[in-house]
Amino acid sequence: MGNSCIGTGAGGSNGLIPPETEVENPLAMATPSSHGSPGQGSGSRAGGKKKPVMSARPKPPPTNQRSVLQRETENVRTLYTIGRELGRGQFGVTYLCTEKQTGLQYACKSIAKRKLLQPEDVEDVRREVHIMHHLSGHPNIVAIKGAYEDATSVHLVMELCAGGELFDRIIQRGQYSERAAAQLTRTIVGVVRQCHSLGVMHRDLKPENFLLASTGEDAPLKATDFGLSVFFKPGEKFSDVVGSPYYVAPEVLKRDYGPEADVWSAGVILYILLSGVPPFWAETEQGIFDAVLKGEIDFSSQPWPSISESAKDLIRKMLNSDPKARWTAQRALSHPWMREDGVAPDKPLDSAVLSRLKNFSAMNKMKKIAVKVIAQTLSEEEIVGLKEMFKMIDADGSGAITFEELKDGLQKVGSQLAESEVRALMESADVDGNGTIDYGEFLAATVQMHKVERDENLFKAFSYFDKDGSGYITYDELKQVCHEQNLGESAINEIICEADTDHDGRIDYNEFVAMMRRGNGGIGRKSAKNLDQQRNLRGVIFAN
Repeated sequence: MGNSCIGTGAGGSNGLIPPETEVENPLAMATPSSHGSPGQGSGSRAGGKKKPVMSARPKPPPTNQRSVLQRETENVRTLYTIGRELGRGQFGVTYLCTEKQTGLQYACKSIAKRKLLQPEDVEDVRREVHIMHHLSGHPNIVAIKGAYEDATSVHLVMELCAGGELFDRIIQRGQYSERAAAQLTRTIVGVVRQCHSLGVMHRDLKPENFLLASTGEDAPLKATDFGLSVFFKPGEKFSDVVGSPYYVAPEVLKRDYGPEADVWSAGVILYILLSGVPPFWAETEQGIFDAVLKGEIDFSSQPWPSISESAKDLIRKMLNSDPKARWTAQRALSHPWMREDGVAPDKPLDSAVLSRLKNFSAMNKMKKIAVKVIAQTLSEEEIVGLKEMFKMIDADGSGAITFEELKDGLQKVGSQLAESEVRALMESADVDGNGTIDYGEFLAATVQMHKVERDENLFKAFSYFDKDGSGYITYDELKQVCHEQNLGESAINEIICEADTDHDGRIDYNEFVAMMRRGNGGIGRKSAKNLDQQRNLRGVIFAN
């Protein structure tokens, strides 16, 4: 819920379209607000959607005595020094904070539990934490450092973005050159594509929710505010009306939408980047919604006559009122106008999950086992998104993914893999060779490597191998691990050969860490085969 880095008020406009209300007309707004320039709402928020004013009925007691994160956490003030206020919103306040151990600065969004009046408010906070962990590691998505809870508040510590909102940059410039707009749009649509490939729909994309990492002219953009975001399954439709008026897709107003709505919002941002005004404009929210539903795009007034036909063509494809005909994020990235210097990049774009599967396929057996051990010790917050993806692919709910389920699951999300390629991925992730991918194997194959490579996680994995705590992993200990993991012993000598760089017949902690942090291109005698497999899969797109 709410913006996670500093901007102008840690929230920008309200997340103004209320969830389903007790009225027949889905456009009837219970909380009207006035609007000025695009993105400026009737108030700021540091979290969540604005609630509709409904007919009087009793509200449940405040949730400040109930656990939001559903786990015990350290006190945020034990680890961080809380500094000046950066922004304030409906649900909480964002502060500058400094990690005591390192001196590094972060943004701490403190959400007052007494303001979480409805069960869905609590669920919004919990889901935001889960989604941010699920998306972590992407260079253009704000990173979450940790989530903490005390008697009165939930505190989300996140990457500090000191450059403010993209919206402010747009206001300062008035409009961007087409080249600058294309560069920014590539980043925005790239974030949309990343979210969709990981089964997340943002649902509130707007310039205020893209922050600049620093005040530098070329500072990278970071997507934030996942308070309205949800996990989705291929083909799943949603009916709750959420978002912000200028950026909301027509199918959202009709209460029947999917991830295509995010592409519409990105198309609106592109229109604003090039012209400085939104494509659908009116003096009232109802008027804006009427314009959105009509879908008529103005390319006649200034500055559109001087803007390239290619740019207008892409906008038409992203703002197609029919979500089935609207271009996907992946397709938009391949549009000639969007490509850098008008030429597609040499390396085809891969989906996040498929890329992780391919990287996993290049690991040796020891590394796969270690990653599996680490994945199973990660917090629920860090792996809940992967759990949802596993459940989507595991169609019969057996707890194990078969070859047919993997093939069907990849097809559902638009992947065009040959059967032999699916088989290669299956064999790679099936560490114990029993013909299926269990939950632990799936986690190991898809977890982000930056989580695996944390020092405390590497030590946990080393300790799993080092049964006697001697500080060395021996042949006999590897033999025991192989037995525990239902693996044959044939790989033991190869594992020692690959990891034991000083050739003393055992693996110490430094050698283990070096092996774990080595590039995922593969090492040892199997590397050539693994790299060939990666090349064969390189052109596959997970989300079309």
